Amino acid sequence: MSNQQPKSRPSHRVSFARIIGQDENGNDKLGSAREIGGVWPRQNGKGSILRLDFIPIELTQHQGVLFLSSVETSETDAGGYA
Repeated sequence: MSNQQPKSRPSHRVSFARIIGQDENGNDKLGSAREIGGVWPRQNGKGSILRLDFIPIELTQHQGVLFLSSVETSETDAGGYA
């Protein structure tokens, strides 16, 4: 039997939105953001660990944007992130 501690919850969510066009001013228009991973703080307090469930092909072609949003305390207490 192992003495593993319970898994911690992420401090941030990682979402991706692809560029779907441009507006009349030439600014990029983004599609709906999709959650693709999370960020966990390191135990030593120095930095974080990024985990992506997948890497969108549009990201590799510079055709999208990543977003980091913090996870609220009530969400982590409720048992996770959706």
